[in-house]
Amino acid sequence: MPDPLITLTTDFGEESPYVAAMKGVILTINPAARLLDLSHAIPPQDIRHAAWFLAGALPWFPPGVIHLVVVDPGVGTKRELLCIELHGQRLLAPDNGCWTLLEAGGKPVVRRLRERRWWLSDISATFHGRDILAPTAAHLSLGVEPQALGPKTTRWVRLAVEKPTVDADGARGEVAFIDRFGNLITNIPATAIRQPPETLTVGGEAAAKFRWVRTYGEARHGSVVALTSSSGHLEVAVVDGDAAQHFAARIGTPVAIGWTR
Repeated sequence: MPDPLITLTTDFGEESPYVAAMKGVILTINPAARLLDLSHAIPPQDIRHAAWFLAGALPWFPPGVIHLVVVDPGVGTKRELLCIELHGQRLLAPDNGCWTLLEAGGKPVVRRLRERRWWLSDISATFHGRDILAPTAAHLSLGVEPQALGPKTTRWVRLAVEKPTVDADGARGEVAFIDRFGNLITNIPATAIRQPPETLTVGGEAAAKFRWVRTYGEARHGSVVALTSSSGHLEVAVVDGDAAQHFAARIGTPVAIGWTR
């Protein structure tokens, strides 16, 4: 049976030595470990972006995978590090809410990392990814059970997210994620869209012309469109363009759609 897969998600960037250092620690402890980079391009210290990224990626992985997540603006403070068992997978992450969008539909078993025997002997105040999380992931891949890492907890930081509102006139929410194409992924679930919307407002700016489409290719170049994203949420896009730039939108920008009763 192959060694468990260990994935890595960080905000370190592709050019830094930090990811390489974590891989070195893991491979020193378990030379047979299989490592997979998910992303090292999470915007610096952007916990919300990390949370959305993980919620969009991790559910597609099989049980048994170990996910190492280092987006950690609180490194060196009193914030804790966690081992989370959820949907048959194991996550190692700081207790800052970066993983909590994954909780939907699951009952996580969460432990605080307290057992120093699984850590490196010297702990940097600014690089717990290398000195605590990476060696812990390696030991998990060798068969150490999560219960050996530390005590269970029922309390952890949850990401504060706004909930969309839906009524007979339409739905209101906000931009939750912006992909590299500038598409605006909102927190409005597609299940709340009862009929094709007749009005669209982003950040207080009404889209004078837009189309409700199934896919981008149904509209002309430069057209504003609304559709169901691959994550099952309302998406606003500009065909062959950048909706974030078009609307001067960012994470948290209000989005509203409306229809006739």
